[in-house]
Parts: sequence; C-alpha cells; structure tokens
Amino acid sequence: MKRGPELLRLADTVVLPGFEGKSPPDWLRRRLADGLTGVVLFSRNIATPSQVADLTAALRAENPQVLVGIDEESGEVTRLEAAAGSTRPGSFALGVVDDVELTEGIARDLGRDLAAAGVNLDFAPSADVNSNPDNPVIGLRSFGADPDLVSRHTAAWVRGLQSSGVAACAKHFPGHGDTSVDSHHGVPLVAATAEELHEVALRPFRAAIAEGVRTVMTGHLLVPAFDAAMPATLSGRVLHDLLRVELGFDGVIVTDGIEMAAVSGPYGIGGASARAIAGGADAICVGGEHADEHTALAVRDAIVDAVIEGRLSEERLADAARRVCELALWGASTGHVRRSAPARPD
Repeated sequence: MKRGPELLRLADTVVLPGFEGKSPPDWLRRRLADGLTGVVLFSRNIATPSQVADLTAALRAENPQVLVGIDEESGEVTRLEAAAGSTRPGSFALGVVDDVELTEGIARDLGRDLAAAGVNLDFAPSADVNSNPDNPVIGLRSFGADPDLVSRHTAAWVRGLQSSGVAACAKHFPGHGDTSVDSHHGVPLVAATAEELHEVALRPFRAAIAEGVRTVMTGHLLVPAFDAAMPATLSGRVLHDLLRVELGFDGVIVTDGIEMAAVSGPYGIGGASARAIAGGADAICVGGEHADEHTALAVRDAIVDAVIEGRLSEERLADAARRVCELALWGASTGHVRRSAPARPD
C-alpha cells in the first residue's frame, strides 16, 4: 500500500488540531482547503465573541463544513469568557440546585452563544461522577457524586446544547470521577469492578446516549475491569466492545488531548494517535500544547504509516473519517441557528 492522496485525506479528516493566534494561520487555511475537517479553539484564540465569529467565518471560507470545537463547560472551565470568568454557573452548582430545567436552559443559552460565534462542537458536559474526594482534575466540573443526579443533568445539558445546533460531548469515558491522578501527568487507575462501573460511572453516559449525544470523549484511564493493558483511549475493549457494542453509541468518539502524558508518554503523540484510531476512536484532539503544523502533520503521517504497516486497517480509518464527516455535515446544517442567534455584546 502506498501513501496516496486518498489515504492522506482520510487521515486528515480524523485530526482536530489547535493553532496559535486570534485568526487562522496560513498553514491552517491551506490544510482546510486541502480537506482538513475540523479544528479546536483554545483560550489563546479568543478575545471577544465578534472576533471569534470573524475567525470561524475565515475558517469556513476555506471549508464551509468545518467542525469548530471548543472546551466550554461554563463555571471554572471556560474559553469564551476566559478573560473575566464565566457568567454561567458550573456543573457542580447546577447539581446542587438540582433543577434539570435550569440546567437545560443554561446549556441552551450557551449553545446559542457558541452558535452565534460559529462554534458547532462543544466538549461538554462532564459526565463524570465525582465519587472520589481526592480527585485532582474533575471536582467542580462534575454535577456531583450521585450517579442518578449526574445522569439527569448530563441528559438535560445534552438536550439544551444540541437544541441550539451545537453538538454536545459527554466526557471522560468511561468515567474520570473515581481517580486520584491527573491524566495530564500520569495514568489514572480506575479500580472498580465492571458491575460497580455499570452501577455508577457508566450511568451518565447511558443517559447521554439515550438523549442522542453526538460525541463522546475518551478518558486516558486504565480500567482493568475492561482492559488491564491499554488506557481507555487506546483500547478496543473499551471503545468498541463497551461503548459501541454494549452501550450502543453510534456517534463520534473523540480523544481527550492526545499529547497528555498518560498516552503520549509511552507511545509518542503520533503513536498514541494511531493506536487510538485502531482502538475505535474517530477523531484525535491535539494542539493544546503543540499547536503547530508540524504536529498536525506528524499525527496525520503516523496514522497513514500505521495503515501502510498493517497496524491499522484502512476500513477502520475510513469508518472514523465517515463519522467525522457526518458530524461536520450535521454542524453545517445548523447554520440557520447560527445566523438567527444574537451574539452577546462585546
């Protein structure tokens, strides 16, 4: 098998890179014109809502169906309002109030602002059940420690956000709540049995899937109950057998930041990316730390090399690319929401 244009295009489709600057750099414009399907915005790309709208319009001038993702949870994790802090309550506060109509309304309002700014994919909500008080990374990002409460608010958030034409993303599968290590720095271990996971951590993901969530984000977690060797992001047993087959999820599986040490440490950014696609992921989120063309190309080329060398089937890559393209088409079809949604004043 040769590194032909079709194989390169398939690999480009599954890479969601970040970039530097408040406007698209030349390399990103060029790559979008050549078939890159999506990008991820970070705080460094954002000044005001109108500036973000101009930025996303520039992206769409190169690729009208571009996916524009952002990590906007409200509360302590915000990108749109990073300069001054979020004006909306975070998940924990919503869980304390425990009014699902309020949660749905907050998510719908956020979705309208995102849509007005040209964003059509939000990496939220956190569907993690924060059952470990020593958790260093989830905390207030979770709706709470009760799986029933987290499930109903996860479903409400998905319902509200997607009603505004923005794809929601339940994260961090199969649940980052019962951990004591930050996957940015190491590999968190989830020691629960399969039965315990089904009773607690997996319930909000079931609720999100039942609500029609468009995407699910993987957690870089070692879950011996399902796979004692590979972190969930790289595990076919977790992503295919559990999420696809057992839970019935048919949307896009996107990785958490692939440069995080839990997966890039042992395999490198490119190696982890190829293993993630082989394991069942459909899109690679990269660029939180390495937001340059070299990294985006290295990820694409590592995926292509894995196909050529027989470590990743072309059929699996094509399936991942198809799912990403279908999500992009759905996002493009919500343009009427974007045009009719008023942006907040700068």
